[in-house]
Amino acid sequence: MGCGRFGLLAIAVVLRCQMAVAQEQPSLPADPAGAATDDAGERFAVHGQATLVEQLTAPFHAPYSGPNSLSARQGAETVDLTLYLGARLWSGAEGWVNPEIDQGFGLDNTLGVAGFPSGAAYKVGRSHPYWRLPRLFLRQTVDLGGAPEAVEADQNQFARSDSTNRWVFTVGKIAVTDIFDANDYAHDPRRDFLNWGAIDAGTFDYAADSWGYTAGGAAEWYQQAWTLRAGVFDLSNVPNSETLDPGFREFQWIGELEHRHALLGLPGKLLVTVYDSRGRMALLDAALRLAASSDESVPAALPGARQYRARTGISLDFAQQLGPDLGLFARTGKAAGNVEAYEFSDIDQAVAVGLSLRGARWARQGDTVGLAGLINRISAERERFLDAGGLGSLVGDGRLPHPGAEQIIESYYEWAAASWAELTLDYQYIVNPAYNTDRGPVSVFALRAHAQF
Repeated sequence: MGCGRFGLLAIAVVLRCQMAVAQEQPSLPADPAGAATDDAGERFAVHGQATLVEQLTAPFHAPYSGPNSLSARQGAETVDLTLYLGARLWSGAEGWVNPEIDQGFGLDNTLGVAGFPSGAAYKVGRSHPYWRLPRLFLRQTVDLGGAPEAVEADQNQFARSDSTNRWVFTVGKIAVTDIFDANDYAHDPRRDFLNWGAIDAGTFDYAADSWGYTAGGAAEWYQQAWTLRAGVFDLSNVPNSETLDPGFREFQWIGELEHRHALLGLPGKLLVTVYDSRGRMALLDAALRLAASSDESVPAALPGARQYRARTGISLDFAQQLGPDLGLFARTGKAAGNVEAYEFSDIDQAVAVGLSLRGARWARQGDTVGLAGLINRISAERERFLDAGGLGSLVGDGRLPHPGAEQIIESYYEWAAASWAELTLDYQYIVNPAYNTDRGPVSVFALRAHAQF
């Protein structure tokens, strides 16, 4: 309960600060042409957020468990407070730093389900608050001409007017998903869906440390309705590690093509994202052979089976506005299933589809209702690996005699208590957690409190 008291107190402090800022800081004048204009006097920016997520698992059928299994009748909570401090450096350049305080744990220390039910939970946790620096980066925008596009001030973003044709370069410490696989309806576990397989493609094994951040750089080329992105990022020193590779010898290439369109006059976009990870990782069948020949357990033999090799994946991300208050998102992806997952979830094939509805129809314009369905699958090699006692980055029940697809339904209602604060009720129903038809289904309930300025 200490974490909960800390989280509620922290959110109260952020809300008080937000109200003070809102009273003291005048709004920028609107541009009569409809485009945002750069405020030459706005050299610095300060934003902040606080998020508390409480989760609880209901009782469920579990005849056996393993080291990475989900437990019944358990609760967990996470708290994070972040400042977004920015400065304009020179023409088109912005520098941002995000100091953060974290506390708490995901369910079973973020284990037990491949489509983990909280994207606000990291793979590490602590009972007491601790300080981190998840982001420290430079962004340079080069204008190539074209019609102006308004950009509102936000976290890690100054109010400005961009041209439709431009280059954007980002370098430093960031989250890969700050740039890639973005979706307006499902991408932010602090404000929309919570499940990892909803907020990003489940097969997107993107470079990151155990908190989800990495070092690297990306270039984006905007040309009218098209954007081409490419980036290179540092992998952790060993799979699923808290430490990035210090020499950048283990790394990941990412490419993405985005097309923005209008369907019946309503905006939408399609993204194709590919990645290629290069690092020391094990072939799953090789780990099984090494365990059999050395009379070791599969988890103990896994490090010895690691050699420098590649793991690749591809995903599609679709977003479409269906009406003034209704949006659709869909993701699907596939990743190499014969290699251990390096950074994120043990998912080789994934499909996610969902809807996001604003509350204007019941006179609650700021509220949002979300509904999503997910299906996650693994390869035959990964099934054999888990059945022999292997442990993935998130799953491992000790055996897997009756594998099946992991199926998840998530729904949430976000109540806008104010323009700067939301309270969300979230429910997830998980069939075959960790691909195990012998365990579950399980219901996961969540309460999320979020504030920002």
